[in-house]
Amino acid sequence: MPAVVTRSLLRAPAGDVWRHASSMDGVNWELSPFVEMTVPRAARGLTIADAPTGVVAFRSVLLAFGFLPFDVHSLRLETVSPPKGFAEESTSWLQRRWRHERTITPLDGGGCELVDAVTVEPRLPGGALVVTKIVRAMFAWRHRRLRRRFGTA
Repeated sequence: MPAVVTRSLLRAPAGDVWRHASSMDGVNWELSPFVEMTVPRAARGLTIADAPTGVVAFRSVLLAFGFLPFDVHSLRLETVSPPKGFAEESTSWLQRRWRHERTITPLDGGGCELVDAVTVEPRLPGGALVVTKIVRAMFAWRHRRLRRRFGTA
């Protein structure tokens, strides 16, 4: 499946966007109200920068609308470069491969560009078309929320 790429020019400094984007509260705010990622007690309060790389940091139950479990995501960060971004290479019950790269680049004159590139390999045969549409819609939603929160550059 080709990567789904979503980009936004935000008015906020890269560091402010990183602080938001690197916390599970920030991730869940972006996903809300459609999806919530649970966080095990031992990982609550950690940021992406605190998580280990190259190993599964924790498993998260994905909840549709905050209450209906539909998948279990094994979060594994490949690289973390505060405040520039991260690369995640994870798996789940539904996805053989979930690669999410988020980059945050400061802009001249203030603000930043946030880019999400997501590549998914579904486990279900023939699921790529449906999954691509869902990923594209979910990241369009996330970026709309980010532009509302931080303004557009």
